[in-house]
Amino acid sequence: MSFEIIGFDEGDALLDWNALCDALTLAHTLPKAEIADTLLYRGNDTLLSRAAWIDGMGLAVKAATIFPDNPARNIPVVNGAVNLFSDDTGQLEALVDFHLVTKWKTAGDSLLAAKQLARPDSRNILVIGAGTVGHTLRDAYGAAFPDAAFTVWNRTPDAAVQMATQYPDTEPATDLEAAVRRADIVTSATMATAPLIKGEWLQAGQHIDLIGAYRPDMREADDAALKRARIFVDSFDTTINHIGELMIPLASGAITRDDVIADYYGLASGKFKRNDDSEITLFKNGGGAHLDLMVSRYILNAWRQR
Repeated sequence: MSFEIIGFDEGDALLDWNALCDALTLAHTLPKAEIADTLLYRGNDTLLSRAAWIDGMGLAVKAATIFPDNPARNIPVVNGAVNLFSDDTGQLEALVDFHLVTKWKTAGDSLLAAKQLARPDSRNILVIGAGTVGHTLRDAYGAAFPDAAFTVWNRTPDAAVQMATQYPDTEPATDLEAAVRRADIVTSATMATAPLIKGEWLQAGQHIDLIGAYRPDMREADDAALKRARIFVDSFDTTINHIGELMIPLASGAITRDDVIADYYGLASGKFKRNDDSEITLFKNGGGAHLDLMVSRYILNAWRQR
C-alpha cells in the first residue's frame, strides 16, 4: 500500500479554519478515542509520545519534542513526526508534516471552543504571546470573527509591535491588565509557569482561552480566574490529571472536579455551551493525541480532494 507524504506548504494551502471546526465537531460524534500519552522530562525539555485510535477514523502516532531554548539556536521549539494509519487495515496512509498538524490542531482546538463559548458579537480579541502559536491564533480567530479588532501583548514588547505590524486591525499592548479588562476574548499561548491572567481583571461576558500550559508545573491563569468562570476542556482525559492549569487548583481545593463542566464529547448533548451573555467562560486547550488524529484525517481528506 502506498502512502501520502504531505508537506507543510502544500497542505497548508488547502485548509480552512471554519471547515476544520466542522470536521472536529463531526469527529466527536464517533466513539470516544482511546489515547495513550507518555511524557519524559529533562530540565525544561520535554518528549511527548502520543497515540490515538478512534473507531471509524483510524490511528495516529505522534512523537513531539519541546525544547524551549531552541530559538537561541534558530531552531523551532517543537519538532517531531506524525503517522496516520488506516482504521481498516492498520497500514500507513500518510506521513503528515508535524508542524502542519500542530499549527491547525492547536489553534483549531481553541477556535472550536470559542465558536461555542464566546459571545458571537465579540469584537475585541486579545492575543497573549507573540510567538508562532500567537500568530496562528490571530489567523484562526480572524477567520471566525472577521469583524473583530485584535490586540497583542508579549513579555518582550518589541515582539508584540512586530507581530501587530503584520496584520490589519491589530495593535500592540503594553499594559496586560488593561488589555485583559477591555477584551471580549482573551487567548493566551505562553510558556508561563506562574499565572499571568488575574481573576480580578475579568469582566462579565468574557471568554478566556488558555493554551500555553502543558506540564504539571505550568499555569497561565490564577485561582481567582478559575473560580469566576465556567470551565471547559477539550478532553477530560488529557487535562485534569496532566496539566497544572487544573491539577494545581484541584489539589489545593480552589476548584472541584464538578467545576469542570464539559469536554468536546459534550457538544452533541448541548453541555458544551455558553448559557448567557454575562457569564465568564474559560477553556483549557490540552491538545491530546485524539485531536492530532482528527486533524490529520481532516488534512488527508483535504489532500485527497485537491
